[in-house]
Amino acid sequence: MDQYMVWLIILLVIGVIVSNLMVLKYTSKFKWPGNKKPDEKNSPGNNSDENKGDD
Repeated sequence: MDQYMVWLIILLVIGVIVSNLMVLKYTSKFKWPGNKKPDEKNSPGNNSDENKGDD
């Protein structure tokens, strides 16, 4: 393999790594929406205690 091809591949790999790190740094500033559903354990319609032992 020619010497310039080796350097080209090395530079491409470094470029991909640097660009991925830049994207991660940029997207870390975004706030993702959290889970807005109410907790199923504490919901008033949850009747899991009533169904226990019905075998």
